[in-house]
Amino acid sequence: MKIFKYKLDVTDVQSIKMPWDARILTVQIQDNEPHIWAVVDDTSPGRDRTFLVIGTGNEFTANPRDIYIGTFQQTYRYGTFVGHVFERV
Repeated sequence: MKIFKYKLDVTDVQSIKMPWDARILTVQIQDNEPHIWAVVDDTSPGRDRTFLVIGTGNEFTANPRDIYIGTFQQTYRYGTFVGHVFERV
């Protein structure tokens, strides 16, 4: 097993290819960019996993099966963006 990181774009919905059994640990900011860290078996086949980034106060369509991953704060030119990350299952 290894711990890998995956860059997370600040966009509503995105897919990230990870080993099929990757276990998400956290979402954090590194070098002012959000990343997801996961425990992976890098010999396992990959699959696309879908993630949502929802800004505080923004509306979105909730799915009761969505899994909350974490919250991050990203500084930008005019303030701070607070994003809440969910995995769509």
